[in-house]
Amino acid sequence: MGAKTRKKESVPDKQGLIVRRTAKDSVFCNLFSDKRYLLQLYQALHPEDTETTEDDLTDITIRNVLTDGIYNDVGFRNKDKVIILTEAQSTWSMNILIRMLLYLAETYHDYFRKTNADLYSSKKVSMPNAELYVIFTGKRMNQPKYISLSEEFFHGQQCSVEVKAKVLYGEGYKDIVSQYVEFSKIYTEQVKKHGYTRKAVLETIRICKDQDVLTEYLKTREREVVSIMMALFDEEYIQQAYRHRLIDETTKEVTEAVTKEMTDKAIEKEKKLAKKLYQKGFSLEDIAEVSEVSVEVVKQWFDS
Repeated sequence: MGAKTRKKESVPDKQGLIVRRTAKDSVFCNLFSDKRYLLQLYQALHPEDTETTEDDLTDITIRNVLTDGIYNDVGFRNKDKVIILTEAQSTWSMNILIRMLLYLAETYHDYFRKTNADLYSSKKVSMPNAELYVIFTGKRMNQPKYISLSEEFFHGQQCSVEVKAKVLYGEGYKDIVSQYVEFSKIYTEQVKKHGYTRKAVLETIRICKDQDVLTEYLKTREREVVSIMMALFDEEYIQQAYRHRLIDETTKEVTEAVTKEMTDKAIEKEKKLAKKLYQKGFSLEDIAEVSEVSVEVVKQWFDS
């Protein structure tokens, strides 16, 4: 790897807009909210299935409006056959397995509720199979093709709870997954050049259209994509500004406390010196002149 460089901060552009740090994820969710591209995603995952249509797919993405609620990137179901949960990740983290476990539990809970399944009856309920995928858009080093909860968190031991996900690196030929990964990499390069600005967004879209990457999506929904990737007040930007303000305020408080402590110590030192000089016969006026204070202050020192 080359020398590390400090990332440019999110700063407003001439229109007062800044890029969302989660811009790629936002595009991912928006892209596959369209049934045309959702079908392409399914076909990339199941090329052997040539019969499934857009009408067979149901969007079951968890969208929680509560700040402390869970929500995932893309979830959909092919009739009652299979549930597919797909997450996009640019930074490698095995914690995605735990999050996907929670997403899967929530998704099944919602499925059983909507199908009025009686989980307490003696009759076995039916449930669709589940497939979990992670689309990784960062640099591939030695990352595996599959990751599992037992391997990563329980040292390969059998456990009562297991989650296994297939990791996709966009190595197919121009399928929708590969195009999204390429879009993400182009965007990352443009951010390195232009920072988190509108120019980085527009350059990303221009290059992608030139290189036939998500071309149809970007041509028909360019303004929407730009709006998605930009924000008037990005949450992370606000949090960042808050952190900086907190650091400044804390630094000021510490500096003032240290200064006061040093001042208090200096005064005590002057008091001791004044008393020694007085004991040796120096007048109050002489002590005041040496200490560079008034006679009244010297008197206060002696009274304290």
